[in-house]
Amino acid sequence: MDELIAVLQNPQALITLSVLVMAVALFISGKLAPELTGLLCVSLLIATGVLSPQKALAGFGSPALVTLMGLFVVSAALFKSGALDRLRELIASEHIRTPRRLIAFMGLVVGPISGVIPNTPVVASLLPVIEAWCAKRQLSPSRVLLPLSFATVLGGTLTLLGSSVNLLVSDISQQLGYGSLELFSFTAIGIPIWLVGTLYLLLAPQFLLPDRGREINELGGNLDQTNYFTEVTIPQNSNLVGQSLHNSRLQRRFDVDVLELQRGRQRLLPPLADRKIEPGDRLLLRVARADLLRLQQEHTVHLAKPDASIESDAFTAASDEVLKTVEVLLPAGSTLAGASLRELRFRQRHNATVLALRRGQQTLQERLGQAVLREGDVLLLQAPMDAIRGLQANNDLLVLDQLEDDLPTVRRKPIAIAIGISMLLVPSLTELPLVASVLLAVIAMVVGGCIRPGEVQRSIRLDVILLLGSLSSFSVAMQTTGLADALATSLESVLDGLPTYIALLIILFSTTLFTQVISNAASVALLAPVAVQLAPSLDLPPIALLITVLFGASQSFLTPMGYQTNLMVFGPGRYRFLDITRYGVGLTILMTLMIPRLIIWQYN
Repeated sequence: MDELIAVLQNPQALITLSVLVMAVALFISGKLAPELTGLLCVSLLIATGVLSPQKALAGFGSPALVTLMGLFVVSAALFKSGALDRLRELIASEHIRTPRRLIAFMGLVVGPISGVIPNTPVVASLLPVIEAWCAKRQLSPSRVLLPLSFATVLGGTLTLLGSSVNLLVSDISQQLGYGSLELFSFTAIGIPIWLVGTLYLLLAPQFLLPDRGREINELGGNLDQTNYFTEVTIPQNSNLVGQSLHNSRLQRRFDVDVLELQRGRQRLLPPLADRKIEPGDRLLLRVARADLLRLQQEHTVHLAKPDASIESDAFTAASDEVLKTVEVLLPAGSTLAGASLRELRFRQRHNATVLALRRGQQTLQERLGQAVLREGDVLLLQAPMDAIRGLQANNDLLVLDQLEDDLPTVRRKPIAIAIGISMLLVPSLTELPLVASVLLAVIAMVVGGCIRPGEVQRSIRLDVILLLGSLSSFSVAMQTTGLADALATSLESVLDGLPTYIALLIILFSTTLFTQVISNAASVALLAPVAVQLAPSLDLPPIALLITVLFGASQSFLTPMGYQTNLMVFGPGRYRFLDITRYGVGLTILMTLMIPRLIIWQYN
């Protein structure tokens, strides 16, 4: 502690610590998007003279970041060429009839695929297929969607390409002078973790995955009977006019709950069964997706416009294009969260109409246009295909429906698979660096027709690139100012006298807890420079401590915010917050006990 106090006498170390504390506060509060927080920290470190512009921005030109950019393109090409369609076909086949078989398939097949392809697009592609599988068998999606997320997280630690966090650790390792990680640097640890984790998913008691679908839908358990909320207005010539809600065909023909009736400035809440419908009434409905689309085709009600502007009406009247209905998710870090559809002018901004909103198990009580969007919300949109393609390239929204019409010809599938396999084998068997292999694969995908040149730029997640590029400056600043050494000395005094296994376990578990409240990338950037300083006292190479932090940041099994894929399945599975914790705590304990032992076995 004395050394830490002495270091903080240095103004630059004090500034660095202040910037780090501010970054943690912003990451937790979500006041700024994560990538903006990272850029703010970089700018402050440069403006205060802690780092030169060259050192602060070096992360944006690192091989790890360029590798990640190329990997985004290769992944997009694999999906667009239909290279992974076989996965979707297998899930939909009659060979997988029970949840146990589906979980086994996700753990043993989908997991390893996530070791070479970022798990976010894998989950996005399989989510509608698994939901349809559940609907066909009248099962709740909550029985299988959380294992899908966990399986991809476990698979992401099999190779260097499995996660952007892996590449960030490689970049930090190189900056600290320990050299970059190889493609299979931690595969020997990742394989047992993946196998044991998959075994846990298979053997975990069923009661840990609650049947949320059956609680919500008491009329048959169909997947399509989910919590969508929308608004409709009653036109003058509607045959509902003069009828009570109880006797109207709106409730006799459709599975619809009327949550609110707005008549002029008057707001009426349930019970509403005996209320007679009048022209101009505005109803807030809870309705299934299929019923909503059927309602849209009829003229007894009109879908209300969330943004009642002239431009909105012009869009509806002027659009002669064929419209498609899709679901989109607000992912973690979306800049749309915290604003209403009206404030965002969503229809004008995206050329898309919001038909309905789904928010886990919560009941929406605001008007659709006034509802403040949150991370994890699912919007049902109707838009022309060109607008939907634009949404696919938007980092603030994630299209959950697979747009088969937008895929290139399946004749490119063998080419895409061959290129993907070659990208992995060439750096393993030759001296060619991984970054060169990935960039060559990008060119080959474009030349081979697996992805269009115009789609290359759109496939790169700019928010991830900005976040990782800016976070790498933290490790440089902490090393330059001596803050990392001082923090490590203080931590070493806490761990002094403890066995190596216990010390690694504490470091790993601390990183895991840190990851639950801020992003895993931020956890790595903040803790890795400190952890490597403990290597001599633990009689381990610095790489062993970096790998410990890497695996700790990857154990995101406790909260929805812990990992992007957890949030992606949270809404469709209708999970509650503690559902994630209940199912993931056993896996977290298992991983926390195993990983330090495997690291000692690998590096001692």
